[in-house]
Amino acid sequence: MTVRLLRIEGRVQGVGYRDWLRRQAQAAGLSGWVRNRPDGSVQALLAGPAAAVAATEAACQRGPLLARVTAVQGEAAEAPAGAGFHKLADG
Repeated sequence: MTVRLLRIEGRVQGVGYRDWLRRQAQAAGLSGWVRNRPDGSVQALLAGPAAAVAATEAACQRGPLLARVTAVQGEAAEAPAGAGFHKLADG
């Protein structure tokens, strides 16, 4: 299992990015979460098979139609506590 913690920057809040990413991750069979950050970025934890995590991380570069992603930073992380992919409260 591969686990990545992502920080997505640009115009990513108020454009449906979290719902879009939740759908992408669920379709790929990933576990984890996504949430808005106070600095205007979106943070996400992706966990699952390496190819599915890599493909979802690459898709984060474009995001949904109204998003304008300027950067995606990722690092290795610990696996989420539970199964499924969830949209968390802002944090």
